[in-house]
Amino acid sequence: MSSRLLFLSAAIPAIMAFTAPVSAAELKAVASFTVLADIVHQVGGDKVQVSTLVGPDGDPHEFEPTPANAKALKAADVVFVSGEGLEGWMDRLISASGFKGKPVVASEGVNTRTMDEDGKTVTDPHVWNSPVNVKVWVANIEKALSAADPADAATFKANAEAYSKKLDELNAYAHSKLDKIPQEQRKVLTSHDAFGYFGREYKVSFLAPLGVSTETEASAADVAKLIEQIKAEKVKTYFFENSNDPRLVKQVAKATGAKPGGELYVESLSKPKGPASTYEKMFRFNVDQMAAAMEKAS
Repeated sequence: MSSRLLFLSAAIPAIMAFTAPVSAAELKAVASFTVLADIVHQVGGDKVQVSTLVGPDGDPHEFEPTPANAKALKAADVVFVSGEGLEGWMDRLISASGFKGKPVVASEGVNTRTMDEDGKTVTDPHVWNSPVNVKVWVANIEKALSAADPADAATFKANAEAYSKKLDELNAYAHSKLDKIPQEQRKVLTSHDAFGYFGREYKVSFLAPLGVSTETEASAADVAKLIEQIKAEKVKTYFFENSNDPRLVKQVAKATGAKPGGELYVESLSKPKGPASTYEKMFRFNVDQMAAAMEKAS
């Protein structure tokens, strides 16, 4: 077991459960972060006990596993990750936990996009910021849960079909709010480059001082270049994110005159009483925030 896992036993955060206490006979599923955990819960319903490793408002890029995470992983019947490089810490955690299974990669089959990261071409892991991609998650989750619990396969299929319809409604909702906004106004400044799939689906341009991961650091030259680009493209609104430090994006905004549009939920759900406690609420909230800011910028 790594030293990080051995010495983080103090003040261990509770692992967030998406269901009430259940009997030992029910399927135990662990998801890497809250957005994925909610989708597993939507498909599994009351047949599956779902917990998440990275909690509400947590950053899946900078997550540090704890002994409690290792214990939950070892006890799981099925483990879900988004994949595409998001959970760089998972192999280490699996090794430390003694989990014998193989994680289900929910993003397998998604039409991914690539991006430049420090001169290298990488796959953008933030697939869930388009509900079109989350439908792929749903299909993969249904398949995995049915394989782990064949007796409840019909329930998982019904839940998956019902939730896929909700995702279609979310996609239609976003188009209804954003398609009417002139293309030149669909520009937003965010903390890091996590909205690529959203931008691809709804033709929104996102600029950010950080790249695909919040673990990277923006150089002074990169920030200066971004400031000039924002001025040239007349980006008028910036957002900070619930799961990472807003100071850099605020610094860039101050230098460009961009006005605050509020908070977006990008890689993590809010706590239960927050505005983004489920994926459906998170996506609608983000669409509403961005649409309002873009309309105001006209």
